[in-house]
Amino acid sequence: MLLFPPPPPKLVQDGVPAFGSYAGRMDRFDWGALEGSHARSWWWRRMHHKRWQYVGIGLPELFIGVAVMDLGWISGAFVYVFDRQRREMVVDWQQQGLPLLQGAVSDEPVQGARAWFRSAFAEVSLRHGDPDQPIDSDVLQVRADVRGIRLQAELSLAGSAPFLLGVGPVSGGVAHATQKSPALPVTGSVTIKGRRFELDHAVASLDSSNGLLARHTDWRWACAHSPSLGFNLQQGYFGQRENALWLDGRLIPLGGARFEYDHQEPMKPWHISTEDGLVDLWFTPEGGRQHQRNVGVAATRYVQPVGTFSGTVRASAGDAPRLVRDLLGVTEDHRSKW
Repeated sequence: MLLFPPPPPKLVQDGVPAFGSYAGRMDRFDWGALEGSHARSWWWRRMHHKRWQYVGIGLPELFIGVAVMDLGWISGAFVYVFDRQRREMVVDWQQQGLPLLQGAVSDEPVQGARAWFRSAFAEVSLRHGDPDQPIDSDVLQVRADVRGIRLQAELSLAGSAPFLLGVGPVSGGVAHATQKSPALPVTGSVTIKGRRFELDHAVASLDSSNGLLARHTDWRWACAHSPSLGFNLQQGYFGQRENALWLDGRLIPLGGARFEYDHQEPMKPWHISTEDGLVDLWFTPEGGRQHQRNVGVAATRYVQPVGTFSGTVRASAGDAPRLVRDLLGVTEDHRSKW
C-alpha cells in the first residue's frame, strides 16, 4: 500500500518549498528562507501571507466551529454552534480587527501553537499546552467567550493517528502548507445561552494552514471524523495534496476529489468522490453557516453546511468497501478576494 513519507525537517529546503504530502507534524511553518523565483518582497508577503487555525467539534446534539484568521492586513475570528436537534444555527458570531493588535496566528501549526482574537466583548484562543500541566503536555486548549457561548475544550493530541501535512504550489501565489488532524478526543464543556453540554464524548479535528496565496483563492472542502474512520478532501487552489483517508489508525493517500452539488442551493445533497475510486459518498446537509461580503478591495463568499456522510470508502482498489453511515462532518464552498 502506498504510504505518505515522514515530513522534512523544514518547510523550505535550499530556498525551495518542500512540496509534497507527508504523515506527521511539522514544528514550524517558516517561509523566510525562500530564494530565487519563490522569493517576494516584504510588502508582497505582508499582503499575501494567510494563516488560520480552525477547529471543528462534533457531538450528537451539536456541531461547533471555531476559527482565528490572520490575513496579513486584517485579523478575525468566528464561532458558530449548530443545534442538530433543532436544525438551526443557535450561535453565529464573527468579528474582524487589526492584525497583531486584536488578533494573530503563530507560525507553529500544532506544537507551540498560539492563535488569539480579542475585542471589547469577545475573546477566542487556541493554545498548545496546558499551563497547569508539565510544559510538554500535548493538548490543544480551545477557548471562546463571545455573545451566546462560553467554550472550554481540551483536544488531546497524544497517541493520535498520524497528522497529514501538505505543501504545494499555488497559482498566482507562491506556496501553501496545511496540517490536518485525525479524530481527536475532547474534554471540557460548552454553555450556550444557559444550556450546558459536556464534551467528553465529542470528536474534534484541527486545520492549521499557512501560505503565500494568490489574490483570488477558491476551494471546495469536505471533512468528517470518527475514532476509526475519517477523511479530508479538497478541490481547488491546492490540488490533491491534502486528500487523505484515516482508516483504523492508518493514513491513506487519495486521488483528486470531485464535488457535485448545487452552487445556488448548497443545502441540497452533495456527491463527493475521488478519481481513484476509493471514496464514494453522499453528504446530506442538516443546516449550516453562510457568509457573504464585498467591500471592493476584498470579498468573500463562504458556505459551510453541517451534516452527515454515507457511502463507502476503501483503503485500496483491491480492498472490500467499508460502509460509511451517518458520519458527522462538514463541506465547504469558499471563494475569496483577499
